Amino acid sequence: MRFLVTRPLAEAGHTAAALAARGHQALIAPMLAIESASGVAFDPESFDAIVMTSGNAARALTEHPALGRSLTLPVLAVGGQTAHAARDAGFSDVVSAEGDAADLLTLVRGRFGAGGRLLYLAGNDRSRDLAAELAADRIHVETAVVYRANAASRLPEDAEQAIRDGRVDGVLHYSRRSTAIFLDCAEAGGLGAHVQALSHYCLSRRAAEPLSAKGFKDIRIAPRPDEAALLDLIAPG
Repeated sequence: MRFLVTRPLAEAGHTAAALAARGHQALIAPMLAIESASGVAFDPESFDAIVMTSGNAARALTEHPALGRSLTLPVLAVGGQTAHAARDAGFSDVVSAEGDAADLLTLVRGRFGAGGRLLYLAGNDRSRDLAAELAADRIHVETAVVYRANAASRLPEDAEQAIRDGRVDGVLHYSRRSTAIFLDCAEAGGLGAHVQALSHYCLSRRAAEPLSAKGFKDIRIAPRPDEAALLDLIAPG
């Protein structure tokens, strides 16, 4: 089978390799272009730990002048891939919540009590306000936007043609925002009816919401919000 992988370019290669190992083909069509924002200022030495909800944060930090001073802090990551990216960036003390934002909040509350100070390295578009949610626990969170996720306006030309030609069997979706962008791009390319006929594999129920809202029928949702569970939805080729 041939799948459209909509995640950002830095992560899409890993997914393509995982699909190939299962006997499938991948066509990469990033819905978000990641741009580091190295100009943001923060002092890692004033925090107890770093929180990350995306591997993009870890990759952006490698281009930031505060990287060296940040590496002494523990990292609390939302899932395995974010944790892996943090280790690749040079962090040695990394713990994964192995889930979603709610699981990450539980991990934070279990590790830090009132008076804890956390640095949340984030993107410009966030689905939850971690600082507000942890304020009730008197855990201080400072958010530093270290990367921007810019939306695509069209699918890549080869992806559009493959969809028109019936050479795509399914689409992998990773977030609510990127799924919504995919639908906008499909409409911009006149592919609305074509993508309705495809199978859609979603990392979470939230990622599937834009598809459900438009009446898509073939929506498959991973039982856990991690890529291994998402790929397990796909039968070996």
